[in-house]
Amino acid sequence: MHVLVLSDTHGLLRPEVLALVREADAVLHAGDVGKVEVLTALREANPGPVHTVRGNVDRTPPLSELPETLLVELEGVGIYLLHDLNDLDLSPGAAGVQIVVSGHTHQPKVEERGGVTYLNPGSVGPRRFSLPVACAWVHLVRAGGIRVEPLTLDV
Repeated sequence: MHVLVLSDTHGLLRPEVLALVREADAVLHAGDVGKVEVLTALREANPGPVHTVRGNVDRTPPLSELPETLLVELEGVGIYLLHDLNDLDLSPGAAGVQIVVSGHTHQPKVEERGGVTYLNPGSVGPRRFSLPVACAWVHLVRAGGIRVEPLTLDV
């Protein structure tokens, strides 16, 4: 299973991102969607599940009604989705979570801690400072294998 992980679109859905969405088996968006049209376009472009949480800029309905956190299971892999890693409200290992996905900082980062993969895909929205426009693929294997592939977009 190929999961596209996005964050911080801030109302901008780039054509390069939409092309990736069409290739994904599932999409995870770690918040700061910015406009409901972004979420609608993601759902229309991807026949699989699109899981999204609310970010700090998602203040008006229907985006304000998105959950703050979400625990999903894909191919037997527990994934915990939230916008700001500083708001992590559980012990991932104790909860059976193998991947924690967050956004907010716009800085791509992947690290392993205590058998848990922490992934911030970066931002695919408006460029911020000199940070890259970035997202990530998470490749899941039925036996619980995980491979994270960070992706910097040339825009």
